[in-house]
Amino acid sequence: MVVKLTKIDQTSDTSDMPTETVAVAYSTGINAVGGTYEYLTLRGDMTFSGAGPVVAGDMSNLVNSLRVIVNGEPVFDYRAGVASNAGTIGGLGYLLNSIGGKAYEVPDSATVREFYWSIPIGRVYPENVNRIEIIISWAAAANAISSGSMEWWLKLNDATQVKTTVSAPTTFTHAVGINQVIVRIPQTLSGGVVSGILCMNDSAADELGSQGVRINALSDYGQEANQLRMNNGDLANGIEYHNGGGGGSQTYATQALGAIFIPTYGLVGGDVAIQCDSTTATTRTWLPVITQPIGGTQGNEVRQTQKAPQNTAKAILRKTE
Repeated sequence: MVVKLTKIDQTSDTSDMPTETVAVAYSTGINAVGGTYEYLTLRGDMTFSGAGPVVAGDMSNLVNSLRVIVNGEPVFDYRAGVASNAGTIGGLGYLLNSIGGKAYEVPDSATVREFYWSIPIGRVYPENVNRIEIIISWAAAANAISSGSMEWWLKLNDATQVKTTVSAPTTFTHAVGINQVIVRIPQTLSGGVVSGILCMNDSAADELGSQGVRINALSDYGQEANQLRMNNGDLANGIEYHNGGGGGSQTYATQALGAIFIPTYGLVGGDVAIQCDSTTATTRTWLPVITQPIGGTQGNEVRQTQKAPQNTAKAILRKTE
């Protein structure tokens, strides 16, 4: 077996989904098969009144936080800098597309929102009952939900090359001027390297000065926001999202306001020291992406012969080239 897709859970309970004026907390626990997990995918298909839940942007704008825990281990811990029903490029979608995951929407309707979020996991789990805990905090939508469904799928892929961990973020309150930030890296992830860091402001604005951001281990000088976006590939129309309307295609952009993904080329050695030039007093969230090699193996049953390698570290670097 090389690649197999399996649906592990579904719900049509709209109380688990974003709706108008109030935040919604969703959590579920799922028993799942063993194997090499490449992605955990959420397929959402929701119908809203009026102009839809996010008037000008993608559905990931509505995610305040998304946490995935497998067999007691936190593997994905996203926290938004800002979540809004008036945004454009959602932080979660921007993160997933930056690290080799997937965040796509079917751009046919403003009110019927079908979206897919694939979260890289990259872990080998035993062939017995495994437990996946998922917690989503939804921000209030622009309009009420009338019907919908959420399905959780696993993509099993023996050719998956790296374990991916989106670790708990470091939140730092910045003063005006240059601040030193220490992004904490869990030391329990043996053999792991930091492949990238997502910097998110608490508003849809960069609020970075001319010295921008300097990761001490990577540069002797700070790089301002647009140079960081040149380095990570965003300036080459490297951001893809749904603009909230019909239109029939995804929209391409050169920047996600208030969010910048910074490739770190496999930093090792512990916590990451950063100098950040802030033009205003603000709170930023620094979210590290950690990768490690894994040892998935193919079974002996009838199987495909072409592999589809997945490597978060390589996907991050590919956008910089």
